Amino acid sequence: MQPEGQPLKGRPGLADIGAVADQPTANDRDGAAPLRAGDFAARTQADHGSADGDLHVCPNCGSGLVYPVEWAPADNRSWQVELRCPDCEWRAQGVHDQAVVDRFDEVLDLGTEALLRDLGLLARSNMEDAVERFVTALHAGWVIPEDF
Repeated sequence: MQPEGQPLKGRPGLADIGAVADQPTANDRDGAAPLRAGDFAARTQADHGSADGDLHVCPNCGSGLVYPVEWAPADNRSWQVELRCPDCEWRAQGVHDQAVVDRFDEVLDLGTEALLRDLGLLARSNMEDAVERFVTALHAGWVIPEDF
């Protein structure tokens, strides 16, 4: 719902172009432990002392996972934004100036990049587990040529 000729942000982030820089995985480090459920939990915690204008922080529960449901230009330098918190189902609509929306957009880009990195970590970990199980099955004689 962005008007033509009025960009929402100056330059696209890595998440906008579908690319994420190669990041080391838990298995790339010497002696690294396997992934655990808590490895990603720290990213969901918000700074409860956030200043006004941090649209990603829920005023109801403090979650840092608020996202836009819809946004549209309200005038030349402000945006009508509908927000939703996935943790407590809080919803709100408001008009916010360009600077606040720009900060929100940057936070959303960082969140998208973090999700893509986490997806890469999980995919790699799952593949490593599958390969380990297959190698174990080969060594134990549980896989034979007729299986293919």
